[in-house]
Amino acid sequence: MPGSERTPRVLVVWCPDWPVVAVTGDDPVAVTEGGRILACSAGARAAGVRQGQRLKLAQRLCPELELRDRDPEAEARRFEPVAAAVEAFTPRVEVIRPGLCAIPVKGPGRYFGGEEALAALVGTAVTDALERPPVPDAVPGAVTVPPGPPAEAAETKADPDPDSDPDLEAEPEAAPRTTPYAQIGVADGLFAAVLAARAGVLVPAGRTAEFLAPYPVGALGDEALAELLGRLGLPTVGAFAALPPEAVADRFGPAGTVAHRLARGLQPRPLVPRDEEPDLSVEQRFDPPEPLAEPLVFVARTLAEQLHQRLAGAGLTCRRVAVEVACADGRTASRLWRHEGRLSATALAERVRWQLQAWQGMGTFPSDHGDQAGFTLLRLAPDGLSPDQGRQLALWGQAVADDRVERAVARVQAVLGHAGLRRIEPAGGRGPGEQQVKVPWGEPYEAAAPADAPWPGRLAERSADLWPAVVLREPAPVRVLDAYGRPVTVDGRAGVSARPALVVVRGREERVAGWTGPWPAVEYWWDQSLARRRARFQMVVDGGRALLLTVEGGVWYLEAGYD
Repeated sequence: MPGSERTPRVLVVWCPDWPVVAVTGDDPVAVTEGGRILACSAGARAAGVRQGQRLKLAQRLCPELELRDRDPEAEARRFEPVAAAVEAFTPRVEVIRPGLCAIPVKGPGRYFGGEEALAALVGTAVTDALERPPVPDAVPGAVTVPPGPPAEAAETKADPDPDSDPDLEAEPEAAPRTTPYAQIGVADGLFAAVLAARAGVLVPAGRTAEFLAPYPVGALGDEALAELLGRLGLPTVGAFAALPPEAVADRFGPAGTVAHRLARGLQPRPLVPRDEEPDLSVEQRFDPPEPLAEPLVFVARTLAEQLHQRLAGAGLTCRRVAVEVACADGRTASRLWRHEGRLSATALAERVRWQLQAWQGMGTFPSDHGDQAGFTLLRLAPDGLSPDQGRQLALWGQAVADDRVERAVARVQAVLGHAGLRRIEPAGGRGPGEQQVKVPWGEPYEAAAPADAPWPGRLAERSADLWPAVVLREPAPVRVLDAYGRPVTVDGRAGVSARPALVVVRGREERVAGWTGPWPAVEYWWDQSLARRRARFQMVVDGGRALLLTVEGGVWYLEAGYD
């Protein structure tokens, strides 16, 4: 019976704004990736900066904002003391990503006197690891654990999907905070435990469905399903959970079934016991011991490829991969990394490198070994095996061509690093610079906004799918003048003050031979911090060159150009 299923209890440690914590900078500070805000400090949020904003808008809202590029290696290295502090309570620490980790509650909870006592002890240990004194908190109606600010957390409505990044979600405004902190949450299953950590609460056993009920269906992580449920009059997780499982399976298919189980506080899929789980781990022993960590990184790539081949040969995939290292003096270390079958061999090897650097950074393994303290073992062990659903291969040799591409990519990434080679993915937006994002090759990508959703005012709708050949990374300020040399303006009703006659680009005047527009676009009018109001023009200048111009806040920008 589905109602009799017992979902394991999970404790999650969440450190907000971890990309910001991992870099240096004074508040207000923000971390950028792909020309947009990836995460920001509380001081920056108080000024109106939000995740996903363009850099120009963020700097306009907060002129003193300090920008830093994302540093994944620093994030992993800085998070290692936190993971090590949690590991003192159980070796089964799963690093979902730097800034977010989880442990099972059953064994440690019994040993340390219950869930509340375990959560309090973990919170204190994490606080010490972050070098922040404990702060007593209280969330009305829920059991709280130190050291996070509960009033702030209680209002947070974050994406609880463990594969989405909670650190990248916008947080409520709070007093500027320059030191890291953590919040603890306990619930039935990882999905609900992530939400509980963001709220800073311990959800009683068996009441996870009640805890999830008020959240919007978008919290389940499936945007298409959330949109459909909203149209059907099921806006909350609780309303969706009340539907009969059989009806959900018939109407929404496998994806809907998984989401429905999450909404009911169950595991994403029923547990399937296995008589004997095969040993698919791969390892490399070093004799004599290897004194340096760098050779292990090259070995990790080969081991990662072997691991993928073993999993594929067995028709299995895994949820996590354990990175295990042993030294000649008897020291060992192990850490679980989230996998979910999405990490390529290159991406997995990159995480091994991060983990080795993190261990060395905190002194687990000194960076300069003697003859008696070299590395003797590197092992990658898959954890949480499940049947691989497979994928449909293309006909006419396309799969072979894809294999060649993957091998070529692997060679380039070996030289440039995992993030040095990126692919283009479609994204939602109205302008040409917003509709494509760069993603490291081999990494999964989930668009924040669906590219195929209706986008009133989208460029392609106004220009018969004629896309510009050159798109500027950052729009360049220009001036647009009429025949009398006066600036051309656009009012709130999209009325143009005069016919454009000149475009001044970097001090050079170009005469306008033809123009069309404006095409107004009003975005996020319901959210003052994200609201944007702009209009686009296409102009042809002497020589036949065409430009895409945008006017926003009375300022003209050159956004792209046509051949």
